[in-house]
Amino acid sequence: MRSGIELDERPLHWVASSKKDLLAMPNSTIRAIGMALGVAQYGGKHPSAKPWKGQGPGVFEVVEDFDGDTFRAIYTVRFAKAVYVLHCFQKKSPTGIKTAKSDIHLVSQRLKAAQREYESRYGKTSN
Repeated sequence: MRSGIELDERPLHWVASSKKDLLAMPNSTIRAIGMALGVAQYGGKHPSAKPWKGQGPGVFEVVEDFDGDTFRAIYTVRFAKAVYVLHCFQKKSPTGIKTAKSDIHLVSQRLKAAQREYESRYGKTSN
């Protein structure tokens, strides 16, 4: 408890290979994304977190550049009791600034998996 305000930390859950993929990134990128995820766990939105288009509200991306490369982490705060990291990847789209369709599809699939896991862990009426 700080200053009379108690903050509840929501647990962070990793979908599929997202944690392994994050840990393969440069250390400064891991720290920056980790800070953004930490803010999300306490119900906030880090300044570098932006809405992820195409999945509706509650899905965000953090974009970090390092040594000419771009790295992304996609996570959701849709669920009341947990934050789910859906996908962490190095952007390698052949079409310029657009995200590869395979990454977009993977986020969609992992969001569905997170929903199933959340309902299994916390119950259907918990979000």
